[in-house]
Amino acid sequence: MKNAPFFMIYVLRPVRTRLILTRRQHFSLASPRGARYLSTMQKDLELPSYDEERKALGKFETQVVKVDREAPRETLEKQLAGPGALVREGQVVGFPTETVYGLGANALDGSAARKIFLTKNRPMDNPLIVHISSMDMLKNLAASVSPQAESLMKAFWPGPLTILFPKTSNVPDEVTCGQPTVAVRMPSHPIASQLITSAGVPIAAPSANLSGRPSPTRASHVLADLNGIIPCVVDGGACDVGVESTVVDVNRSPPLILRPGGITLEMLRKYIPTMEVYSKTAHGGGGMEDKPPTPGLKYRHYSPTAKVILYEGSSQGMQSRIFDDLRSELKSGVKRIGYIHTHPRTVELPNDIASNPDIVIVRLGDEENPLAVAQGLFDALRAFDDLKVDLIMMEGVDEANEGLAVMNRARKAASSIIHV
Repeated sequence: MKNAPFFMIYVLRPVRTRLILTRRQHFSLASPRGARYLSTMQKDLELPSYDEERKALGKFETQVVKVDREAPRETLEKQLAGPGALVREGQVVGFPTETVYGLGANALDGSAARKIFLTKNRPMDNPLIVHISSMDMLKNLAASVSPQAESLMKAFWPGPLTILFPKTSNVPDEVTCGQPTVAVRMPSHPIASQLITSAGVPIAAPSANLSGRPSPTRASHVLADLNGIIPCVVDGGACDVGVESTVVDVNRSPPLILRPGGITLEMLRKYIPTMEVYSKTAHGGGGMEDKPPTPGLKYRHYSPTAKVILYEGSSQGMQSRIFDDLRSELKSGVKRIGYIHTHPRTVELPNDIASNPDIVIVRLGDEENPLAVAQGLFDALRAFDDLKVDLIMMEGVDEANEGLAVMNRARKAASSIIHV
């Protein structure tokens, strides 16, 4: 490690500090390059094509509204009045939350919600999460609230926890994809909260990226996928958590985590000891994947352009296998490899790996800090795209605490998984 050139090992520092590995190579989906990329993504991930309907949405000169999250409320109200008006008028807007950037539209307007699917190229059976800024908004969305849901709301709202509720007739089917439940959360990010308040309506919002791509944790990531396609992006800096919210269903027995996130299983079990993590084999034989009540269950996600190989197992096993594979891939003709290093305490990089100019190493946290890995994972995958690596290798982490969310996202991004 000590002999490595300083420019070859990148450390993703806390999310408020911007890491720039190289000049960003953004392109719009409206461009010829974007069209080629979209066509490839649709084929590889079996995503739908809404080409004709997307054309009808028109093109925009995307406005970037820079907002300081620490600004006084009066300032936030003034700066977000325009984006809030766009949401009220049925447009889609990119905006920051504490998890990732969202692509928001009026959750009570089915036509507006449909624009989200068209803009992202999102499958129409993949429900949206509705974001609220007050408990009064929840009354308009949820037909009932169970005692278990109440306990979780008191403990974790506002914050990165999404809860499924029986929906009211006010929620259009476009938001829930025809499911009887609606996924709701109250974000803690001051910009997200004020945008919802300024719009005066709950905001339905998945991540603000092209479906299948790594989720955006910076406004620049949103622009990389959607510049020229949406009218506005609110730039509030980097997101805090770095992965999407935890989604729970307390309407089932046992209550289930349907998508792991920043609120961990360990945290949830303090309030609901019977909480479990959904798996196809243990909870219903896969029916939920056929008609998912929430995002994150059915489709492959988070994929960068390059193939991703994920290594799972002991750090000793990784150390013996991954370095051999790195050398073998380079010998076979792979020109540039991105390597996500998550075990700096126990996996020592040999000099020929650390100093090789064809291996771009990103160090994400360590085995004792899975939150730091979560905060930087999507940023790293997008940075590797910018650097045009041909292959990405990643060390897996233990699934305790935030590690469960990290591995959920890493497995969905992976082209192959190697157990060592």
